[in-house]
Amino acid sequence: MISKARIKMIHALEARKHRLREGLFVAEGPRLVNEMLRSARPAYLAATARWLSANAGLLPPGCPADEVSEDELRQASLLRAPQQVLALLPLPRYRLEATLPQTSLCLALDGVQDPGNMGTIVRVADWFGIGDVICSHDTADVFGPKAVQATMGALARVRVHYTDLPHYICQSGAPVWGTMLDGQDIYSQPLGSHGLIVMGNEGNGLSPRVRELVGHRLLIPSFPPGRPTTDSLNVAIATSIVCAEFRRRQQ
Repeated sequence: MISKARIKMIHALEARKHRLREGLFVAEGPRLVNEMLRSARPAYLAATARWLSANAGLLPPGCPADEVSEDELRQASLLRAPQQVLALLPLPRYRLEATLPQTSLCLALDGVQDPGNMGTIVRVADWFGIGDVICSHDTADVFGPKAVQATMGALARVRVHYTDLPHYICQSGAPVWGTMLDGQDIYSQPLGSHGLIVMGNEGNGLSPRVRELVGHRLLIPSFPPGRPTTDSLNVAIATSIVCAEFRRRQQ
């Protein structure tokens, strides 16, 4: 059975200020929680008998856990349709080295606002073997419930950092690519195996400060050229296309 105080605390974690205060975030559903349990020890877990019987081996010894009914899980859940298990996990703390993009390919996000896009981009990074996503302070919090769900467990492998992005780009001394409507066709431009790929805000693109620091401006062309079409791609879709092309060149 899950206590009323615990339910209240779980719901409080929907807000960023409470996540920071408690040092915890919420993950829900078998696929997501099972992925996270392979790399993080939960502070608490609530699950149905069905999940516990199938996944007992994933729980570390001494992990605080409650067996709950589906109705109890529904009361605690931040989702419209709870899915067998809910875990409270510690917010990770990573050290961000300025030299990181000099030896590896990293994503940088400049003001991405939608939590669904944020989580999907982390999932894209995981798929293409990009281990670090470096975000401006005004980018959506990846540890919010909607973003966490959209990562589908990629947070177990991808490190997400928040920093003063223009300052970090200047410090890194690495090549910087960014997508812009006035950029050059990505399929005809030289691409590298290390550096920063910067993706901008859904409505406004890259901020003026970051735009000035982009050394290689890229465009994902529509097809066929000159045909009337939508004015831009969703940022998560654009990130997928760009990452796929970078990795294709390395094969």
